[in-house]
Amino acid sequence: MSKLEAYCRINGWEIADRYIDDGYSGTKTARPEYQRMMHEIDQWDVLLVLKMDRIHRNSVNFTRMMDLLRKKNKNFASVYDQFDTGNAMGRFVMDIMQRIAQLESEQIGERVKLAMKYKASNGNGNLGSGHPYGYEYKDGSLVVVKEEAHIVRAIYNMSIDGYSLQQICDHLNEAGIESKKGVGWSRQTVSNILHNPLYIGVRTWDNVRLKTETEAIVSLVTFRKVNPDYEAA
Repeated sequence: MSKLEAYCRINGWEIADRYIDDGYSGTKTARPEYQRMMHEIDQWDVLLVLKMDRIHRNSVNFTRMMDLLRKKNKNFASVYDQFDTGNAMGRFVMDIMQRIAQLESEQIGERVKLAMKYKASNGNGNLGSGHPYGYEYKDGSLVVVKEEAHIVRAIYNMSIDGYSLQQICDHLNEAGIESKKGVGWSRQTVSNILHNPLYIGVRTWDNVRLKTETEAIVSLVTFRKVNPDYEAA
């Protein structure tokens, strides 16, 4: 703290407040003093740290913080890194850091996307979107929940019989049948069920569509009655 105070004196800065998060990891933003500092952002002009990794060890979080500081016309300075966005060199370095953070973020996204496509093409694994109504995960594979599967078939039959999405919702809600989330049914939830090829055992991800070993709940004939333009995998 003494080095920070000395830096302020040298630069003629008045100390607005001190924010100390001892015992908290710099990889997270859920730190009491960090949150207080950002909440009080209008009460100071420069955020000064001893080292850059003391404020954030995650480049994405650091970039998000810097974006907010820029919008609020605030500067950032680091004693040991000799870094200050109040001058041209500091702003140049910040631009490079943000580009690196963007690259890291995009690379992570690409790796996740490749992993999801691999899971879809191999017909197993959790694709990260949760298990839809009628299914649950057991040992990494989707298995049918019989009670819910009965409701799924009823939804398809009602649609084939000419029921609107709202009418199907009303029927389910009046019957006291809960959705997967334990709340009332919405038109979007019903629509998702009616147009999800998983119910015929087909999994999709990023244009990968494959017939898998997942047990179908409705037949292809039934699915096509609701989705006449569907082409089998």
